[in-house]
Amino acid sequence: MNTLKIPENHSGVSKTLRLPEDIVDDVQNLANLKNLSFNKTIITLIEFSLQNLDEQDKIKLKNLRK
Repeated sequence: MNTLKIPENHSGVSKTLRLPEDIVDDVQNLANLKNLSFNKTIITLIEFSLQNLDEQDKIKLKNLRK
């Protein structure tokens, strides 16, 4: 017999953002093209942006984490 397993919550934090409508439309269209959720697409775009910061900004950000 199959059993129901409820997955554990991920360690996400809920934030509210106000985004320009054209950006929301572009992100939603990209998500649709890639068959991803809007949220996953936003996370991927933000991760990419953080990984590709200017070197001075990377250093400043790293120092703030300490």
